[in-house]
Amino acid sequence: MNPILSVKPVSLKTVACLFLTVSALFTTTVRAQTVEGLKCEYLINPLGIDAPHPRFTWMMNDPRHGAAQTAYQIVVGTDSAAVAGGNGEAWKSEQVTSADNLVSYNGQALKPYTKYFWRVSVWDEKGKAIVSPITSFETGLMEKSNWKGTWISDGRGPEVKPAPYFRNVFDLGKKIRSARAYIAVAGLYELYINGQKIGNHRLDPMYTRFDRRTLYVTYDVTPQLQQGKNAIGVLLGNGWYNMQSTAVWDFHKAPWRNRPAFCLDLRITYEDGTVETITSDRNWKSSSSPIIFNSIYTAEHYDARLEQPGWSTVDFKEGRNWHGTIIRPAPSANIVSQAMQPIRAIEIIPAVDMKKFDDHTYLFNIGRNIAGVSKITVSGESGTIIRLKHAEKLGKDGHADQSNIDVHYRPTDDTDPFQTDIFILSGKGEETFMPRFNYKGFQYVEVTSDKPITLKKESLTAYFMHSDVTPVGTINSSNTTLNKIWAATNVSYLSNFFGYPTDCPQREKNGWTGDAHIASETGLYGFDGITVYEKWMADHRDEQQPNGVLSSIIPSNGWGYEWGNGPDWTSTVAIIPWNLYQFYGDSKTLNDNYDAIKRYVNHIDELYPTGLTTWGLGDWVPVKSKSPVEFVSSIYYYTDANILAKAAKMFGRTDDEAKYSAIAAKIKNAINAKYLNTTTGIYDQGYQTELSMPLYWGVCPDELKAKVAANLAERVKQDNNHLDAGILGAKAILGALSDNGYAEVAYAIASQETYPSWGWWIKNGATSLYENWDVFAKSDLSLNHIMFGEIGAWYYKGIGGIGIDPNRPGFKNVLLTPAFISTLEHFEAEHIGPYGKIISNWKRKGKTVQYHVVIPANSTATIVFPAGKNVVLDGKSVDANGLQIVSGSYDFIVK
Repeated sequence: MNPILSVKPVSLKTVACLFLTVSALFTTTVRAQTVEGLKCEYLINPLGIDAPHPRFTWMMNDPRHGAAQTAYQIVVGTDSAAVAGGNGEAWKSEQVTSADNLVSYNGQALKPYTKYFWRVSVWDEKGKAIVSPITSFETGLMEKSNWKGTWISDGRGPEVKPAPYFRNVFDLGKKIRSARAYIAVAGLYELYINGQKIGNHRLDPMYTRFDRRTLYVTYDVTPQLQQGKNAIGVLLGNGWYNMQSTAVWDFHKAPWRNRPAFCLDLRITYEDGTVETITSDRNWKSSSSPIIFNSIYTAEHYDARLEQPGWSTVDFKEGRNWHGTIIRPAPSANIVSQAMQPIRAIEIIPAVDMKKFDDHTYLFNIGRNIAGVSKITVSGESGTIIRLKHAEKLGKDGHADQSNIDVHYRPTDDTDPFQTDIFILSGKGEETFMPRFNYKGFQYVEVTSDKPITLKKESLTAYFMHSDVTPVGTINSSNTTLNKIWAATNVSYLSNFFGYPTDCPQREKNGWTGDAHIASETGLYGFDGITVYEKWMADHRDEQQPNGVLSSIIPSNGWGYEWGNGPDWTSTVAIIPWNLYQFYGDSKTLNDNYDAIKRYVNHIDELYPTGLTTWGLGDWVPVKSKSPVEFVSSIYYYTDANILAKAAKMFGRTDDEAKYSAIAAKIKNAINAKYLNTTTGIYDQGYQTELSMPLYWGVCPDELKAKVAANLAERVKQDNNHLDAGILGAKAILGALSDNGYAEVAYAIASQETYPSWGWWIKNGATSLYENWDVFAKSDLSLNHIMFGEIGAWYYKGIGGIGIDPNRPGFKNVLLTPAFISTLEHFEAEHIGPYGKIISNWKRKGKTVQYHVVIPANSTATIVFPAGKNVVLDGKSVDANGLQIVSGSYDFIVK
């Protein structure tokens, strides 16, 4: 995406000499070679895969310099012993001469409900074979025609508030070998077997456009079943399917809205090989649960007096409050596997402080802003009503204050208070409550009760929830504020990752497209989030109108097709698939979205044939200078067309390549013709956004980059090394400076601690990123937003210098361009890419810089050191401007 610094070509002789020089250091201590990190569809041992040609990935772990894969062979079969012996009846590839570690299944047609074992053998550069451990994946239903269950609900209407229980008792007459539960839900659910909750997921299934795509989840429930009688229970929540709260986005008017429903197949395989499927049908019984109200948007209300202990067990006696069920149509015709990391309660956070106002009012502070829920343990009289009000800040009176986040809430009455759980005690000793079908954004919880209660600091605990994506990046430096900004960026990124990227976890929880593409590089440097993004790109395809138009929030009930959805926001359709290709070297999502991008670009071209578009929101929440919407949105339009042209070339679509290359050139020329003064090198008024965006997105002519970058650096100095940009300018400015020789200026902005800056937030107590530079703003002041989050990616790129080679994506060849910032003593950056861990660390020692690099096996790197530096490796000077290295560990001295 960014302009890449040019590098000198390096001869094979030079590479060979360098390899021989450093490899001698490692002849005495060579650790064992292994193949590890095996994944199927980017998941470890996944259940319920529907993909007919699932993708296999692996890493070669070999610390030797120059270690590389020269060939691979994949074996897939249903017999683990046969696969261990190198034989698989499903697929045994040839020994393929290739360094690829991303390969799609190409064997016999996969069967549904089947566990497959697989392993990969790789051959190194010396022809030595290395065999991986055996791992597995398991197919799900594969086709919707394989479902045996019926969609059922309790026959009540969408306005009914209590969440429904469902239960069924069945008998299993033989010894069980294995059992899988497949459950698809319109709404949210918890699944129980014989009184035990199944799995540790939260808020399943993930939110989709319910009338166009429904997700099902697979569980291994073998341990929970027994020969003889068994009971299965399902608790349903509303989620986004049945929104009963009211807000400006009209989700309570969604066309799909209905009482939650589900379809379940419990497939049991007996020891004798026979199969029986227990399904959802009209024989199930239903009753109201103690959850008397639940809203994904606001909160959850629970009346413990209504509990029915043992409701999902065999011995439970159904009373008159248990009734029959009804059959419902499936919410959509497209029921597919939820093949992605689930949401979980990842971290338990105890309260750091509790303030008692009186016997009815307590305030808990968990010490940091998160997305998630709180859990309270309390004793009291039966019928005592406890309210747990969640807020990001305190008012002047010391009480929880929601004035910064309740702006879009439009309550119809006082029965649904915003971000406020209600817990009614049963009076049966110590009781605990934690909501099941809701999450919030908060740091403070104010607990009030209508009768006296006694609480202590330990009475309330918070749970940080988000999609359980694996961390793959680490940043550390000698600047404490920088480290805190990086941590706060991660908190805001994760707080807004709930099966789709959101803007904020408290006020909206909406999938705002602009926020998401701005933060996508930060997310991909820090976390292995491809499965969530691939799901969200499917949401894009679900939402796209036939003419190519997308909604500004995705998923959507229809809101957002007429506001906020210009190219500066909905470029997610192109930018995120492109970023996935860059980070993972995997073009599948780009290919899946190709037609969607094409329809989108075609539509804008029809509306704006000159190449300039006024369709967009502009540089949202600027400091003071406002750039034209036409300018910023046309740059994103160019980006979309440029990505489309590159994708067309990649996929061999010659006519499309020519067409969209021409459209991209038309847009670029139109922007420069109207806004660029070629004499002065100034775009429009010369604001930070106007100078940085053309540099960052490749609109600026090559011959004028140096002049425009110099003007940008000067403009920043005129602004006292502070930001003067909204979210689009903030996305571009740091990279535009550091990519063009002004890393010190970029760092001056990034390390500021006075208004307006990221550090200003930290100095004012932030533990997450804010929505507005002004911490005292009267509007647009969520305290947990990700839209200013590009700084997290810039740490990796702009200081650590870990970049992507667009010609060898997926970090097959790493572009290293470290910036040795004069006011930093040390800086460490690590990123685990598709080939393994990349390390780019440096520290000062006297007048020199010690630079430590690790490049994983089967990949290479090109290092470009800052201009004018003398670089020494093992006592010998080396090329400082385009040094090509093979995998391994290196320690440079930079003078």
